[in-house]
Amino acid sequence: MYNKCIKRFIDFMLSGIGIIVLAIPMLIISVLIFIDDPGPIFFTQKRVGLHKKNFKLYKFRSMKMSTPHDMPTHLLSNPEQYITKVGGFLRKYSLDELPQIFNIFSGKMSIIGPRPALWNQDDLIAERDKYGANDVKPGLTGWAQINGRDAIEIEDKAKLDGLYTKKLNKGGLAAFAFDMKCFFGTITSVLKHDGVVEGGTGEMKKNKDKVSE
Repeated sequence: MYNKCIKRFIDFMLSGIGIIVLAIPMLIISVLIFIDDPGPIFFTQKRVGLHKKNFKLYKFRSMKMSTPHDMPTHLLSNPEQYITKVGGFLRKYSLDELPQIFNIFSGKMSIIGPRPALWNQDDLIAERDKYGANDVKPGLTGWAQINGRDAIEIEDKAKLDGLYTKKLNKGGLAAFAFDMKCFFGTITSVLKHDGVVEGGTGEMKKNKDKVSE
């Protein structure tokens, strides 16, 4: 009941309210993006959705027009060189993700769920298959995002997504409570900037290795 009806109702209502309340702030952000680096305000990418069906994900553009498209940030050589001044601020506070409320409103995403992989992130998609994490709707934020985000290895990220999937599939009050834990945990993580490492997938493990050397 929670997974099929209540969760979607909450997503629809909150994203609808968000679109109205955030209309002016998003307009201001749009103007600043264009002034900083003229070009499209929004950035779209093909992402993997429910049951591995692709969809277009929306973000505020935080990188320069010269940035290679459809490439994960951690695969870019010196990713900082591509990030605009406004984009750096947006990414630091996760404001570049705001346009995804339209993805949530349309039903392609949920507020809470595994972050949607890029269509060409075969390693992450394959790892998530092991845990059934590709068979739940992707989210704006999730369990992996409050437990390391960019700093954790793909294998560990998939395991965390799998744990979320297991909790969600239990349904009922337990699933709702876990979603709330992810939601409020995200607020704390954003304020602390936890796990935000440009080009830094696996940085948590690398740092542990350095300590052990």
